[in-house]
Amino acid sequence: MNLSDLVASRRRLLLGGAGVLAGAAAATALVPFTGAEAQQTTYANPVVWQDFADVEVIRVGADFYLTASTMHYSPGAPVLHSRDLVNWEFIGHSVPSLDFGSKYDMSGGRGYVRGIWASTIAYRPSESRFYWLGQIDFARSYMYTAQNPAGPWTRHAELTRAYYDAGMLVDTDGTMYVAYGNTQISVAQLSADGRSEVRNQQVFSTPSGIGTLEGARFYKINGAYYIFLTRPANGQYILKSSSPWGPYELRQVLLDMPGPISGGGVPHQGGLVSTPGGAWYYMAFVDAYPGGRMPALAPITWTGDGWPQVATVNGAWGATYPFPNLTPAPVPSLIGTDTFTAAALAAKWEWNHNPDNTKWTTGNGLTLRTATVTGDLYSARNTLTHRIQGPSSTATVELDLAAMRDGDRTGLAMLRDASAWIGVKRDAGALRVVMVDGLTMDSSWNTTGTGTERASAELCTDRIWLRASADIRPGSGRQATFSYSTDGTSFLRLGPAFTLNSAWQFFMGYRFAVFNHATSALGGAVTVDRFTVATP
Repeated sequence: MNLSDLVASRRRLLLGGAGVLAGAAAATALVPFTGAEAQQTTYANPVVWQDFADVEVIRVGADFYLTASTMHYSPGAPVLHSRDLVNWEFIGHSVPSLDFGSKYDMSGGRGYVRGIWASTIAYRPSESRFYWLGQIDFARSYMYTAQNPAGPWTRHAELTRAYYDAGMLVDTDGTMYVAYGNTQISVAQLSADGRSEVRNQQVFSTPSGIGTLEGARFYKINGAYYIFLTRPANGQYILKSSSPWGPYELRQVLLDMPGPISGGGVPHQGGLVSTPGGAWYYMAFVDAYPGGRMPALAPITWTGDGWPQVATVNGAWGATYPFPNLTPAPVPSLIGTDTFTAAALAAKWEWNHNPDNTKWTTGNGLTLRTATVTGDLYSARNTLTHRIQGPSSTATVELDLAAMRDGDRTGLAMLRDASAWIGVKRDAGALRVVMVDGLTMDSSWNTTGTGTERASAELCTDRIWLRASADIRPGSGRQATFSYSTDGTSFLRLGPAFTLNSAWQFFMGYRFAVFNHATSALGGAVTVDRFTVATP
């Protein structure tokens, strides 16, 4: 289906200059737009210009929920909510803590590029319960469950098989299946309580001419079973059968389709979801480093013999499409200012590895007491991260430094396998504001550089505002710059621009990160009074 056909269908629902929108599914009356809603007749891709990789989207009634990979960040597997597939907000995490070994606590090792890979979320109507499933360290899988998708989520089961790139299906009779694998695709049937496996069978072997297929999502649609698979990083295929155990027939959904982000990759992976009215959409992600992988949404139509097709714009995944036939439901912005007055951190925050929860408090600002004695930021616990808003944005953090001790290092970082930061060093009772780059890792995620100080200035105040401005448009040569202020108004540039690493191998994109660690002895602290992410 091309865009002109889709627009014609959409126009039949729009009447008059201001327009009215048909209600969901079997609505019999047309409901006028409000002033704000009337303006949202199209949507732009990416629908979220933040790093949410390996996305899966499900619908429960009129509500949509999204999960994504978070690797070594904790809590893991964020849950986002939407009522219209376009406007998304954080509501929680399915994995409250990475309780999968001491390396996720930075004890006896580190868990970089491990942890939460492509995982799956599903809803079981018979229990009114949500389930999350993911494999950890290619060794075993874990199931978490909740009745409220915002949480609390609790561990439900530990399964001995590693369901790589899993897609979970709750069949119409309540049976739980998992499709998974790389090249060799298998299906597992879980026990009625979801705590063990009762059957496992390989159902498909990828033809050599295609290469690799993985990233499974599992569906039952109009009585047929579908396994949606990605060919990384430029293709999408789908299997269809009358039985979960096959035999399966294969068709190509897309290959080398131009994407909606200039300089970005081919939309792929992700999954399919329907609206209450029966319209279908495909939420994929676009490789867009140095920022990461960004969710993009396209309408889906079905052939007469039951195969999905992407609605394209001039042969490409559209940069814009007509808004879904759903009432636009604006949500609080994914960016803005946090003053840390709540008793818990907002769901948009994730720590680099598990935090030491005895070393931080929130409610009256965020107090970060030093949790690690190290000269290596990559080994420092309690580094708190925030996704970067694309295509460019600026983070500003206000810090109270009065409780710092000699040897302490605090600041705001551009965090990835090649990092830089602006911050404060306290030595011999004196404070200096510094810009540091040259923090690097090798391909095994071992530290190869702990940083080189590029610029500094004496600091004669216990309060400072630190700022990082990042250009994360896809491509090489993108840069971040750093500045500081002692009054919150006038900012001074410090140090050279930092060129971001646009290679994909770390998987996660750059994040803003606030840190505070010791190099001499524990006991110091800083308080984050305000953190703001803003776009130009």
